Amino acid sequence: MRIFMDTANIEDIRRGVAMGVVDGVTTNPSLVAQEGVEYRDRVLEICEVVQGPVSAECISETADELVEEARRIASWNEHVVVKIPMTEAGLGAIKRVSAEGIKVNTTLIFSPNQALLAARAGATYVSPFIGRLNDAGHDGMAVVRESVQIFEAFHLPTQVLAASIRLPRDVTEAALAGSHVSTIPASVLFQMVKHPLTDSGIERFLADAKKYTPV
Repeated sequence: MRIFMDTANIEDIRRGVAMGVVDGVTTNPSLVAQEGVEYRDRVLEICEVVQGPVSAECISETADELVEEARRIASWNEHVVVKIPMTEAGLGAIKRVSAEGIKVNTTLIFSPNQALLAARAGATYVSPFIGRLNDAGHDGMAVVRESVQIFEAFHLPTQVLAASIRLPRDVTEAALAGSHVSTIPASVLFQMVKHPLTDSGIERFLADAKKYTPV
């Protein structure tokens, strides 16, 4: 399973990339607004750091407007993947821009049927929102699992990208469900590195090493 970071904080992204485990980034205008920078400038900066897929969101509502916006955003950098929401207009736009070679991440997926429709329209990724589904009393990971099974059964090239990750355990469950990608907040990614037994083990090894005189 590939790992994307879900953030617009460039320092966190650099830290994740330095770890050697980050394959891409997902972001949106809300995350960029928190950074106090221009949207296009930050997307380009992220592309330069990551050198991998960077999802940037479209905010238009009609199919024609989404197509024009997707073309404009995709032209920013070869690594840009445009995020288009799961709506009737969105599906029409996905069909058109994917035929032009523009990569699309269909966002706001909440059911396997939505994932299937987005895949048939030509999406590169579909993003089930795990945390929001769980908040509403549904089994978010079931949507990931069933979407993966459908795509594999019919040999669809679209990848499932588990989104709205809240906890390190969500990442484990997404991997077990067969998700192709998980997009993870920086705080969760850095938590995944840590374990108290690892820390205590290092402390013990260092303490024992001090007992020996270097040769």
